[in-house]
Amino acid sequence: MAPTVPHPAGVNFVDEQQAQRIHVDAATYYGGGETFTRARTYSHAQLHGYNPRKVPAFDEDWHLRPRRLSHDEKGVTVSRRFLIDVEETIRVVLEQEDTDGDFQISVTDAGPKMMALGTATSNGFKTFDIRGTYMLSNLLQELALARDHNRKRIVLDEARLTENPVDRLSRMIRNSFWHSLTRRIDGDGLEIICADPKNRTGRVNPRIYIPHREPAMVEYYRKVAKEKPHLNLDVQVLPEKPDDPMFVKSLNLKPGILALAMNEVDDGKGGRTLKGIPFIVPGARFNELYNWDSYFISLGLLVDGQVAMAKGMVDHFIFEIKHYGKILNGSRSYYLCRTQPPFLTDMALQIYNQLDRSDMDSNREWLKRAIRAAIKEYHTIWVAEPRMDPKSGLSRYRPDGLGIPPETEATHFTHILEPYAEKHGLSVLEFSERYNEGTIKEPELDEYFLHDRSVRESGHDTTYRFEKRCANLGTIDLQSLLFKYEVDIGTAIREVFDDELDLEEDFLLAPFPPTPETYKDKSKWERSTSRVQKSEEWFERAEWRRGVIDKYLWNEDKCLYFDYDTVQEKQILYESVTSFWPLWAGCASEEQCWQLVTNSLKKFEVLGGLVSGTEESRGKISLDRPNRQWDYPYAWPPHQIMTWVGLERYGYLDEAQRLAYRFLYMMTTAFVDFNGVVPEKFDAVKLSHLVDAEYGNQGIDFKMVPREGFGWMNAAYQVGLSFLTTHMRRAVAACTSPEVFFGAVANLEQPLLSTNMPATDPLSLAMENLTV
Repeated sequence: MAPTVPHPAGVNFVDEQQAQRIHVDAATYYGGGETFTRARTYSHAQLHGYNPRKVPAFDEDWHLRPRRLSHDEKGVTVSRRFLIDVEETIRVVLEQEDTDGDFQISVTDAGPKMMALGTATSNGFKTFDIRGTYMLSNLLQELALARDHNRKRIVLDEARLTENPVDRLSRMIRNSFWHSLTRRIDGDGLEIICADPKNRTGRVNPRIYIPHREPAMVEYYRKVAKEKPHLNLDVQVLPEKPDDPMFVKSLNLKPGILALAMNEVDDGKGGRTLKGIPFIVPGARFNELYNWDSYFISLGLLVDGQVAMAKGMVDHFIFEIKHYGKILNGSRSYYLCRTQPPFLTDMALQIYNQLDRSDMDSNREWLKRAIRAAIKEYHTIWVAEPRMDPKSGLSRYRPDGLGIPPETEATHFTHILEPYAEKHGLSVLEFSERYNEGTIKEPELDEYFLHDRSVRESGHDTTYRFEKRCANLGTIDLQSLLFKYEVDIGTAIREVFDDELDLEEDFLLAPFPPTPETYKDKSKWERSTSRVQKSEEWFERAEWRRGVIDKYLWNEDKCLYFDYDTVQEKQILYESVTSFWPLWAGCASEEQCWQLVTNSLKKFEVLGGLVSGTEESRGKISLDRPNRQWDYPYAWPPHQIMTWVGLERYGYLDEAQRLAYRFLYMMTTAFVDFNGVVPEKFDAVKLSHLVDAEYGNQGIDFKMVPREGFGWMNAAYQVGLSFLTTHMRRAVAACTSPEVFFGAVANLEQPLLSTNMPATDPLSLAMENLTV
């Protein structure tokens, strides 16, 4: 009998013949102990660790490697695995390949893009070369993940380095990114959620504001502050009217997180306590719950089966409407006067349709709460002054507020404030302080900041489309969303609530149809508790709004929808991709849809999908007129998703798939060539995420491995994949250019081989962008 080979405790031997799941999440893959193989070259000298004869690097002799050399006798038909010392290989990869020192391996790095790794079958004695940006960046990511799980050495499957990029990105979003973006507001989650990169006061200790009518929450957070003195938690109770502009301005120097919905749970000690409902934040500098970000995030969550998480976000919005009067721009004190594009009804109905059918009574009660909240928001915010213009019947983004928005960078408004500061003989800082205090009055500046706050409420901050006029505009995107609200509410009342819905909260119901006369005398307005809601009224509102949209916003000659200036009483002829939002809402006629698709889609479609607006509308860019991030040539996930869904709704599936392919191709090539990056936005003309407009690009500042991606970009990928055929998905994974995939070479009007065409390969695009 052969002698037993002793080995130290805790060593797990890997059976080379035993199949294992390779493409699993990092916690599963790296969650075990140290691993070694029972190969024929295994000796007692190796029992206590990894001790290869060759280091996993080329050092100075990398150029001597034959191009196709493999140092392992195992054939390529067998799954190859590598035995890797984690820390040493991280050091070597960064030293050899990360030539720009950003802790990422991208196409712009000038390393050899080739490295030898010891194979597991030979216990590291024989090596195999891995090559190329994608494999090396994946190697760096896998090593970082292994280090997260305290692994000193690992056996790594080559398949994790060569994984189909579409599958890899989708898996990372589903298993990792959503988890990393999850937050909770309670005693356990405060330290993470209270961190605010936008806070300019210098105070880092957490502060939380509690609604006036939530005594149990006040008691809970005061108990947390007492039990965790190291937090230095400042617990503040808001007044009954927390969105009074003077009060909100008074909070600018003491910003804090706003309390959100909580559940009562068992505390494990025989009593009850409160626990925050988890939600997803956008990421990067946006570390709080946002309004329209959350809608698109919820679509991605539903694709990934995370219905409970999406449902919890609706619970938070119901809570915000009840206690803060509106769904807030974001859940920070400086957002109390400001909302954002309304998506609550569609969000709630999408989730309701995916809830567990075993308890329909509970599901209906939940939907009833959401629809009641939406009705309150509709009447008290969107069709109430100042957002409603009674003369035209158009709603506007027009929030209350005083002073300079505090969530911006300190120098963001310097160029606006300098002339006023010089006029008063003050520094910009001194003028800002006095202007905010109200000791200096500047009506023109008040008007500027009214429009600036409106731009931020619109979600499109910023764009020349809205420059110095946003508060006066009845925009096509807002009218489309409110039409959808009206249809959704009517449909829910008719189909789910037997055509009757009573309202529990007491508020004024805006008159219908709106006129300047009916809006002057509020004493004649009905109260919400005076009667039940019927579906007929809501469908009438929707049809009336459709007529208003056609009257003021549709331009038959230009085959496009435009915003309407309610003060100048004219259309603003800025061409915006939000002209396709009526397709999503269903308020465009078949003829209008045909005209949009036939005559106007080409104005916005570029190599990487849809740009926000046309270059012609944006105008010339100069040092005095810098680019805005919601203008040409930038592409954002909301515009893509809304257009995909709208085109599919009207039967233009081929166009929807083509646009989805373009956007996902752009995302995938960036993911492959730039160490797994998933950014906030793209330059869709240059196919580049290296964007330096206004706030830069969020989601790109990470080391070695992407942790979060960016909320609505993650969602766009998951939703976009649902539009692609299997053939398209494979082509995206192979980074096949849309121009090649859709046969643009045959287009004689704009041949691809023209010398005027921009470069389309990732390295050329990246270098061109860097040069710029």
